[in-house]
Amino acid sequence: MLSKVMLGVILSLLILLTVGGNVLVCLAVCACRRLRCLTNCFIVSLAVTDLLLGLLVLPFSALLLLNDEWPLGPYFCNFYISMDVMLCTASILTLLAISVDRYLAVTMPLRYASLVLPWRVAVALVSVWTVSVAVSFLPIHMGWNTVNGTVQNHGPWASARRCRFELNRPYVLTDSLLTFYLPLGAMCWTYLQILRIAQSQAKRIISTRPICITSYNMRNNPSTTTTLVSSVAAVALREHKATLTLAAVIGVFVVCWLPYFILFTILGLKEHPDPGMVPEFPIVLWLGYTNSALNPFLYGALNRDFRSAYTHLLRCRIPAYLGWRGRQPSPTVTAARERLTEMTLLCGSAPASCRAAIMDQNITLQDTSSRTTAPPSIHSANGTAPTNVNGNEG
Repeated sequence: MLSKVMLGVILSLLILLTVGGNVLVCLAVCACRRLRCLTNCFIVSLAVTDLLLGLLVLPFSALLLLNDEWPLGPYFCNFYISMDVMLCTASILTLLAISVDRYLAVTMPLRYASLVLPWRVAVALVSVWTVSVAVSFLPIHMGWNTVNGTVQNHGPWASARRCRFELNRPYVLTDSLLTFYLPLGAMCWTYLQILRIAQSQAKRIISTRPICITSYNMRNNPSTTTTLVSSVAAVALREHKATLTLAAVIGVFVVCWLPYFILFTILGLKEHPDPGMVPEFPIVLWLGYTNSALNPFLYGALNRDFRSAYTHLLRCRIPAYLGWRGRQPSPTVTAARERLTEMTLLCGSAPASCRAAIMDQNITLQDTSSRTTAPPSIHSANGTAPTNVNGNEG
């Protein structure tokens, strides 16, 4: 009895952490303007998946672990197992979508804004959830996962007080390959490429910064040049930090879920009549569930924007946080500076074209600044307006 009470307390804390942490992620993205980007649409989808897992699956998994019998009947048992498979599949496919998004952001920085559009992100999310529903509810309720072809937990031979997840070879091979092993291989390859390119870009920024500064200083204020190049490096560093954060999320996902899928595949190939009776199965299953509780803490530990949003939310400073704007540049100037950042990232491969592109982009930046209030980052050190490319006062 004491061991069951302790186990119940631990499982309850894990469920509370899963629900509370993922609610905090959703609120943070809603409250913080810096977190409202297309990439974080996938983060919110992942948080919603983990939140639904904590609300609709984990309590019943704890009930099944703490009790020797299933008291809720065969229909709800099949619904619970279908939800479990669906949410796990949605997590994997969402992480795959995140890795593709980061790959495009790093490998195609000049085309990223035209490739990753809001409607394409929406189509990707709808596809993720559609596929997840199709591979979970349909096979289980059609009996495609059982050895004899009947719906699991139904029929005269099924125990009324058991909740079994039956497995056969075709279902296990199809499900594990399409929803875990192949996406996992694609994610690992994608992030290896991202890390390789990120390291190469970091070396280019360091090695080509003096070239860009020299050509830019010939016609412009030195303090302005230093500020703009520092801004370029800061943007690139932020992009790399976001990539490493998401790579860490995927790494933890692999550590948590890989043992489950290995055991799931072995038991399925053996066509075990009741995998839940295997002593290791509940352990690896709850190790996988732990991933849903860890993701919000990974965001907070590795991303400064999430940490800041968490701090304001936990201190009940939501109205002040929502109303805070600070001194931010206008959208037109921001777009011009982002374009300048993209040009500067290519300095290492084409310094001559880089300098020409920077000078051309500076004309656009000066023109837009003359019609709007310039932000502090593009003013000179003494507070005066920057000079134009001809050296005349603007």
